[in-house]
Amino acid sequence: MEKIAVLDFGGQYAHLITNRVRRLKVYAELVDSMTPASELREYKGIILSGSPFGVHDNGSPTFDDGILELGIPILGICYGHQLMAQKFGGEVKPGEIKEYGLAKLQIKKAEGILKNIPDGQAWMSHGDTVITPGEGFEITGSTGDCECAAVANFDRNFYGIQFHPEVTHTEQGNKILKNFLEICGCSFDWSIESYIDQTVSEIREHAKEKKVFMLVSGGVDSTVCFSLIEKALGTENIYGLFIDTGFMRMDEGNEVEHALRSLGFNNLHTYNASKEYFEALEGVFDPEVKREIIGNLFIEIQRKVTNKLGLNPDEWLFGQGTIYPDTIESAGTKHADKIKTHHNRVEQIRKLIDAGKVIEPLKFLYKDEVREVGKKLGLPHKFVWRHPFPGPGLAVRCLCSERPDWPADHEKLEHEINEFLNGKAHARILPIKSVGVQGDARTYRHPLALYNYGEIDWNELEKVATDLTNKFGAVNRVLLALKPDNFDFVNAVKGYLSPDRIELLQKADKISMDVIAEHSIEQNIWQFPTVLLPVDVNNHGHESVVLRPICSEEAMTANFYKMDGAILDKLVAKMSELPLSGIFYDITNKPPGTIEWE
Repeated sequence: MEKIAVLDFGGQYAHLITNRVRRLKVYAELVDSMTPASELREYKGIILSGSPFGVHDNGSPTFDDGILELGIPILGICYGHQLMAQKFGGEVKPGEIKEYGLAKLQIKKAEGILKNIPDGQAWMSHGDTVITPGEGFEITGSTGDCECAAVANFDRNFYGIQFHPEVTHTEQGNKILKNFLEICGCSFDWSIESYIDQTVSEIREHAKEKKVFMLVSGGVDSTVCFSLIEKALGTENIYGLFIDTGFMRMDEGNEVEHALRSLGFNNLHTYNASKEYFEALEGVFDPEVKREIIGNLFIEIQRKVTNKLGLNPDEWLFGQGTIYPDTIESAGTKHADKIKTHHNRVEQIRKLIDAGKVIEPLKFLYKDEVREVGKKLGLPHKFVWRHPFPGPGLAVRCLCSERPDWPADHEKLEHEINEFLNGKAHARILPIKSVGVQGDARTYRHPLALYNYGEIDWNELEKVATDLTNKFGAVNRVLLALKPDNFDFVNAVKGYLSPDRIELLQKADKISMDVIAEHSIEQNIWQFPTVLLPVDVNNHGHESVVLRPICSEEAMTANFYKMDGAILDKLVAKMSELPLSGIFYDITNKPPGTIEWE
């Protein structure tokens, strides 16, 4: 079978490259960056991926120089581009302007991977920059802030690009990757059916005589995973446990159980654990601690239920619908930076994985590939296209706080930001933090709220948000204030995971989901987190919500959804019936802001 090797330097986009190549019907395989050249000789081509490291960092990952002598095409992307430039004597320096977002790519030589590629938008996410290309390379594309945005050594079929062709935001990204695959001489004949056949065989080999006990949520990942294991082992050899944590959407516990049973999953047990979860999380505000508690409690309850059912742990494996973003964002690969700990990657789970007691047939897939597997397995459309919902549920959409958390000299910083805005809007930093991802690394920084903006122009707001997060390091999200119009006062209030806060968030979330269903835009929106913030605006004594609808295909990158004005007005009007002091709209793409806030 023809294969492309994607060398993994720990970047958030490493597996996304693999995903994109597979979607072009060529089998791509993620391999360690230091794989010996002798083991890569049979690959049709090599792609050097991104990384949270800089090439000058101590301990930064590299590759076996022998791959440069294999005589096969090589494409360096972002960090891979910088590393290849360095290997050939080029100059790489920290960029004066760090680029996170869209940039205008100007093609200087439309050959090689840029054959028939016009000027257009390209997605940047980098700090370091190639100043001069390596020996034998010439510049083939530039942006306003990056002269060496694309380089090529045509004699050796070595190419380097600073931008990310694997993300949907790069207009000609698929064509650029396809050009490289054509240079590699690929046949474009790989399919998802072959993946299913291979995975079914691997499940049987892993399980041998054991059965699989699996946590299910009703989401696409766990449902597809359950179906795939059932296909491999038979109904009698898999048992599902649905745990209602108390952090589901309004009335969703009963709906999920009914829906799963309608698929024929009668080998299913349900357990209401809301009391245990609220007690375990009482007084907890740190998002990482929240995720650890939630993940560990899942395992404790699983053990409690298996004991109650009289299941012998030596006869069972633990199944999970883990997909690749869960792994990569939890620092699950050698050089990856931890963005957040997913509930299925807490320490107890890692120990079970190391012991060979966990089976995860989707762990190398992205959401779009999972959906494709679901369709091939015959799952109904409503399950395959259900909006993703985090395993910890609304617990990670309900931010907690003990006291205001301001950046250093926040009043001075706000002044600088407002000077930069030059009257387009006014800005206030919020006294809380949220997680983000910039340059393949985790950030935990402050949201910035814009108010008095005037008539909404989403394209202009997108540019403003990108400029602000690029220029001001203390900020990793930008919000548009939909209510109120003016900020006289903003402060954080004390708030933990409590039934009353979750009930308020459930009501807000239901409004969001009902409005998009009413206007038939559910499939235009890939995911719609509604987030409760412990932030009081103008001293009303109430909290605030953030509306975070996004567009994506694979979760590693995303655009905020540019909602029609009439629909947005209806959403705000309905949301205003709740006791809320502020309503915000998240206008941050990913990167720099993750889809979820925690």
